[in-house]
Amino acid sequence: MKKIINFIIISIFFLNNSNAQQTPAKIQSDPITIIGATAHIGNGKTIENSIIIFENGKITTIENNNNTATKGKIVQAEGKHIYPGFIAPNSTLGLVEIGAVRASDDDSEIGTYNPHIRSIIAYNAESKIVESMRPNGVLIAQVTPRGGKISGTSSIVQLDAWNWEDAIIKIDDGIHMNWPNIFTRGRWWLGEEPGFKANKEYNKQVLELKDFIKQSKASLKSNASDIKNLPFLAMKGIFDGSQTLFINARTEKEILDVISFAKEYELKKIVIVEGWEAYKVKEQLKKNNIAVLATRTHSTPQLEDEDYDISYKNPKILMDAGVLVALQNSGQMERANARNLPFQAGTVAAHGLDKEKALQLITGNSAKILGIDSFTGTLEVGKDATLFISKGDALDMRTNQLEKAFIQGREISLETHQTKLWKRYVNKYKQ
Repeated sequence: MKKIINFIIISIFFLNNSNAQQTPAKIQSDPITIIGATAHIGNGKTIENSIIIFENGKITTIENNNNTATKGKIVQAEGKHIYPGFIAPNSTLGLVEIGAVRASDDDSEIGTYNPHIRSIIAYNAESKIVESMRPNGVLIAQVTPRGGKISGTSSIVQLDAWNWEDAIIKIDDGIHMNWPNIFTRGRWWLGEEPGFKANKEYNKQVLELKDFIKQSKASLKSNASDIKNLPFLAMKGIFDGSQTLFINARTEKEILDVISFAKEYELKKIVIVEGWEAYKVKEQLKKNNIAVLATRTHSTPQLEDEDYDISYKNPKILMDAGVLVALQNSGQMERANARNLPFQAGTVAAHGLDKEKALQLITGNSAKILGIDSFTGTLEVGKDATLFISKGDALDMRTNQLEKAFIQGREISLETHQTKLWKRYVNKYKQ
């Protein structure tokens, strides 16, 4: 009996060990030089036959390879491509592992107004879904809560860490608000007709939201020492500009109301999230310097009278108007689909946007919107060496084939549960 118990314990150990998350890479100790690749900077520019050197996690050289002196380990990358690590904003990566298993689902909190709820402490750095992002080049994510009218506070992480403390690259960067919907969908389970219909409670819901903002502002201005309302106190960052207010708004009417709302309450930094009809108010967005995290590219039109390809064209229309735009991936199966972020940018390029500008939608522009562009998002001297080498065009699923990837100069593993299965079944069919 004792032997059987010991056998079971050993079997469980090896089973768990074989399925474990990859061990995070060690801190960069020696310089690394990458020679000969086409460098896609992430700001619309490229460098052919480049040389990139990084030391202690930071890029020290990036230029044309004109006999520049190399340092440390040399990586020959002729005919290949180098990109900054792709960034996934407004993501629930690491907050849910298996949607049907309640114990692994931690992306929302009970209550309506939760600005004091911090998503980062629920982030699971050892998530197998997080691990699966890296082979497609997604190396940074904004961990974002869901639910309620004010969902909570997000933080930004790199995707190769032991725990949430190690993962953080910007903590508590923004607060996330869900603007009331001007339309509601028919709830078939209550016997309502399907499809969109006007939300008769819209104005009332907007007033309730404004009332919370008023109370928050008044509480923060008050000198009373006994004020301990955490939700009100947590709103301080959106008034003093230390945090961004990300507002989920979809239609033309909703977005215009959000712009008026931001002016009325003197909000320093706001970003429109989703923005199905943002292209209809592009001039107002540009005039008020409001950025957009556009709705998922790979989605169908939301309204019957929209162009079939509006989700593909929306980012280009906004960029052409001078609006700062990036891509996000919220929606059905959003965590698994986050690895397709580069291909969503590729779809925008296929519908008229210059390829290097499309790259900005998931690199430089994302970094600017999230407030991390001073140290990541593009390949520039002084910034983090968070980048990867691809055999081909990383925005094309046929040629997005990573050979090496680095986060803050650390060479990370590209092995995942999925790549192991791929290798296993490749061998099967070779037989």
